Amino acid sequence: MGQHLIFQLLLFLLLLMTVCVSAMYPRTARLGMVSKSMKSALNAELSSDFVTYYYNQTLDHFNYRPESYTNFQQRYLINSAYWGGANSSSPIFVYTGDEASITGVATFAGFMVDLASRFKGLLLYIEASTYSSKQMTFIIESMDDDDRYYLILQHRYYGDSVPFRSKDIAFNNTSTLGYFSSTQALADYAELITNLKKNLSAENCPVIAIGGSYGGMLASWFRLKYPHVVIGALASSAPILYFDDITPHNGYDSIVTKDFRETSETCYTTIKQSWSEIDEVAGQPNGLANLSQIFKTCEPLNSSQQLKLYLEYTYEASAQYDNPPAHYVSDICNAIDGAPEGTSILAELQKVSMPVLDPRVITCTEMVMPFGRGENDTMFQASPFDLNNYTKTCQDIFGASVTPRPHWITTEFGGHDIKSVLGNFASNIIFSNGLRDPYSIGGVLQDISESVVAVYTLKGAHCLDLGTPMPSDPDWLVAQRDKEIKIVALWLAEYNAKRPTS
Repeated sequence: MGQHLIFQLLLFLLLLMTVCVSAMYPRTARLGMVSKSMKSALNAELSSDFVTYYYNQTLDHFNYRPESYTNFQQRYLINSAYWGGANSSSPIFVYTGDEASITGVATFAGFMVDLASRFKGLLLYIEASTYSSKQMTFIIESMDDDDRYYLILQHRYYGDSVPFRSKDIAFNNTSTLGYFSSTQALADYAELITNLKKNLSAENCPVIAIGGSYGGMLASWFRLKYPHVVIGALASSAPILYFDDITPHNGYDSIVTKDFRETSETCYTTIKQSWSEIDEVAGQPNGLANLSQIFKTCEPLNSSQQLKLYLEYTYEASAQYDNPPAHYVSDICNAIDGAPEGTSILAELQKVSMPVLDPRVITCTEMVMPFGRGENDTMFQASPFDLNNYTKTCQDIFGASVTPRPHWITTEFGGHDIKSVLGNFASNIIFSNGLRDPYSIGGVLQDISESVVAVYTLKGAHCLDLGTPMPSDPDWLVAQRDKEIKIVALWLAEYNAKRPTS
């Protein structure tokens, strides 16, 4: 295939993916639950049923230094439209906030509202934050100092829930950034929930944690660490096994490759061939300038790697969020396969600017997910995971005192020999996945026990089950949610059967 055509096809791809990629930073990890189909939901206004509150949250739950007792205002939302009340011991459904603004989550995660309407539940959404990453080096050199502050370490500090009353202060140095951690976040949830139940005289109301992506990881860990606070957890698209060497490093991009190859063999081949073509043009006199002009980059490219990382993120995001009604992978492949020989779209491209990924995607403390790939095992060029480079990038940004702890998550929450460990010590957790989601390879895909179960679909992608149920939903999605509803009903029935009667 000729060089000219390959670049035409890539330009088609950029035109198609502008909206999706512009919103792509959460993967992370929102990890995250963002896609083009969610864009309107995230920007929509909340209904009047949602009321905003702030909790005077403890900065440091695990130490007793004077600064540990500092407080900050943590935002949370309550929807009591369906609640049967404290006297009826109706359930409380809690969204374990991730890296998104909690108002956006509340508008998207309509399945929680469905659960509340079915079980007369109170809805509670707690705001938190994280930024994790698959790509430690994405255009680091192109960021200015202000952008670098948003490559933050981990957790809390998001939306309106910012310690030290100011993002400038909270992000100022490693001392203030050091309060980001998943364990602090879980303790935030536990303290807020306990306080809220007391204020509502709802001590006998069972609590079920729900979360998607990183929030799903938190939901499952919350159930493991605080079983006296939550009776169960629904963890959607939660890659709790993407640490250490539990999951193959190339697992994520292997699923991306599979999604594209199953859609179109010629599309897959074109993408695989395009990397060397980009390198060839970049190596020519004024090659980077030509690439910058062709792709309408916001800033001149410093290397072909910048462009290739952008394109990688485009393909990866399209696979991760390839949920109905969107069909990102098919849209890309239809454009690539359908481009007529010699068609010029440069005139069209003049109207399009290359989208810029939000740089808030890096984890430099505990959330070290070893994403990498070898030669010819995916449709991408080889890029092995290198912990030394990962660490150096973090230290270049935050200083030598910030060193990733690649084994801490499995030390704190487990992961190795997961079937034996959860089978012996866990209960009441749903791990839901769609197998077209690249993160699903790091999820729990087999039942662990009668009450720690895997509910997955072959066709779904990232966090689809948490979205608002629609009449147009495919049967396989309806069946997935129905199964989750039945399991939640069982948990509540068991809780009520065991609860002492006064």
